[in-house]
Amino acid sequence: MKSTHLSLIAGAAVLAAVTGFATVTAPGAPAEPAAKPAALLPVERAGLVCPAPSSSDLAETRYTAFTPAGEGGEAEGAAEGAAELKPALPIVDDEDESDPKKAKKAEEAAEKARKKAEKPVLAVQEPGKPAVAEADGSDAPALVGLATGALAPGWTAQQTTEVTAGGSRGLLGVTCTAPDTSFWFPGASTAKSRQDYIHLTNPDDTGAVADIELYGPKGALASDVGDGITVPARSSVAVLLSTLTSEAVDDLTAHVTTRSGRIGAVVMSADESAGSDWITASADPSGTLVMPGIPADATSVHLVAFAPGEDDADVKVQLMGKNATFSPAGNATLHIKSSMTASVDLKDLTRGEPGSLRLTPVRKDRATPIVAALRVARGKGDQQEIAYIPATGPVGARASVPDNRAKGSTLSLTAPGATAKVKVTASAGSDGGEPTVETYTVKAGTTLAVTPKAPEGLKGSYALTVETTSGGPVHASRSLALTSDGVQMFTVQTLPDDGGMVEVPSARQDLSVLDD
Repeated sequence: MKSTHLSLIAGAAVLAAVTGFATVTAPGAPAEPAAKPAALLPVERAGLVCPAPSSSDLAETRYTAFTPAGEGGEAEGAAEGAAELKPALPIVDDEDESDPKKAKKAEEAAEKARKKAEKPVLAVQEPGKPAVAEADGSDAPALVGLATGALAPGWTAQQTTEVTAGGSRGLLGVTCTAPDTSFWFPGASTAKSRQDYIHLTNPDDTGAVADIELYGPKGALASDVGDGITVPARSSVAVLLSTLTSEAVDDLTAHVTTRSGRIGAVVMSADESAGSDWITASADPSGTLVMPGIPADATSVHLVAFAPGEDDADVKVQLMGKNATFSPAGNATLHIKSSMTASVDLKDLTRGEPGSLRLTPVRKDRATPIVAALRVARGKGDQQEIAYIPATGPVGARASVPDNRAKGSTLSLTAPGATAKVKVTASAGSDGGEPTVETYTVKAGTTLAVTPKAPEGLKGSYALTVETTSGGPVHASRSLALTSDGVQMFTVQTLPDDGGMVEVPSARQDLSVLDD
């Protein structure tokens, strides 16, 4: 009989990259030596989706995409790979069209839309340099995109929209999201003074089906229409939350899940008296949460939290300020009932100094997972503006945020555990300029707010990349402010780890297969 030798190392490596785990052992082989540590490798594909920017004809939107440079600031394989964001397809009425002329016209329009959707709105050409595109009015589309090769690790995109009048007035900023199957949005509302739309965007070539659940202070809100929402392939759907229930609730938590497929989800929140901004998803449920970057001049800070499990949660509420950590007077703890949304008005707790909010379990042996977000206001009366700060994960190895201007950016860094050091790189400008690098020490239990040093000779906008170099975890956010008619509009984006590197277990052995 014939003996055939089959090497499975390559196959195991591929399996590890796809599933995160692969082990190969020959039948009857002796015990293997200890496995080698997992290799840390750059991702080779990354997907993003961006919601439709605004329904206002006055909207002015800037899209910015960015991939950070590799080690030492060198572009790793800049000529390999692609990173493009393209328009999502419009939703087409799927009712049968009996009139042949109308049917032909509809098909021609659909074909035109498909061709338009194949043309990138913006594309990153090389690591370390942002790509920028602009769009005006209410017709600016949602975007879907994919990065591959050397442009995939750390690829990120920012959508910033300025609306100077009307119900959507404000500076609306959102980091385009990676597609997923579950999103939590504490801080949403169905109140009569609010217009909150949840945007669901499907990047894939097959349809997705999503469910939306709403939870108020008394538990789940009755809804007959939040289940089974179809999101067609490469398309985006906006759902007004107040149409899902007859109950008007000031503070609620929205939970979006998918039955099939993947989507990106964000909430557009518009308050008739305080402007508008995007609410991005909270970090996954955890016993300890951090919300970084409350502005020093905040006039109101409103906390909304939710416990999705079967247990109630009791948490300490602490502000990590400029020099120390302390509990707000009268609000040192918060009780969150299971499956109910809790909220508390912390007023102007920063009192002229920057800060970050930390929630930790009252009892360390009862760390009930929760989600949370802050609604932050600056100014008063008709000059009030709002932004949202969701709980976020630490910067980790690296995180980036694009669309920083010559003026108006503030970077907030907080170290909830041990003192830490970070490196902050301002990239080359989109139209010119040389990168700059600064290092900062963030003392334990404090928040450091800095005005980033812009690139030398800046032209256009630039990206900020934060890397933890030593010490404990660091949580970060970037505030971008623009002044319009004397009103300082602002938006805040958090900087969790960009996920540009993944651990891939090593394949350990060739497998010999003997055919008798």
